[in-house]
Amino acid sequence: MESKPICLIIGAGDYIGAAIAKRFAKGGFHVVLGRRRGDLLAPLIAKIEAAGGTAQGFTWDARKEETAKEMFAHVENVIGPIEICIFNVGGNVKFPILETTERIFRKVWEMCAYGAFLSGREAAKYMVTRQKGSIFFTGATASVRGSSGFAAFASGKFALRGLAQSMARELGPKNIHVAHLVIDAGVDTEFVRDRLRQAGKDPDELQPDTLMNPDSIAETYWYLHQQRRDGWTHELDIRPHAETW
Repeated sequence: MESKPICLIIGAGDYIGAAIAKRFAKGGFHVVLGRRRGDLLAPLIAKIEAAGGTAQGFTWDARKEETAKEMFAHVENVIGPIEICIFNVGGNVKFPILETTERIFRKVWEMCAYGAFLSGREAAKYMVTRQKGSIFFTGATASVRGSSGFAAFASGKFALRGLAQSMARELGPKNIHVAHLVIDAGVDTEFVRDRLRQAGKDPDELQPDTLMNPDSIAETYWYLHQQRRDGWTHELDIRPHAETW
């Protein structure tokens, strides 16, 4: 089994998930990466290894209960005990309410809330026996404020926030740190840049630090995991200095 502490990231995408992975690998963790298309993880693993870290990736559909059970068991029994589990699955879509189909609403809920429940529950199963661990969830502006066109996304993220609060209260006395991170800003990703262009804005002409750097989010997760239990943060919101809120 791996001798380093294990950081499991479910939803290890190209931006936030990748930045978190590189930060924890730099901090001495063996990073286990889960993504719906595991074949896309190869470049990230190569970067981590080139920097002296260790990582491995898996195809992982967070919405499937059997996958959650099997993959957590595999990581715990074959790789090593999970010290920190980060649920970073997205689901950010915009549809007017009259165009929000049942399929859209259900799939977004599965990504934001149901998948988080499955991952959080499976992580807790192993951490409770050790009386140790961290479970962190990536939230968004939609976790605390529903905006026009985001009924599906806000509903899923509101549910995620409630899940995190309930788990924090239940698992905190068992020495498990549960936290929900509200990313209240546009993150500097190609997805966000495309949306800005569609809205008639040039992302390259924005004021500096208008968009949030994924590395800044990664540092916040690192900080959360370093907290002592007499001063745990259970919800933390971050935004660029220029963000209106």
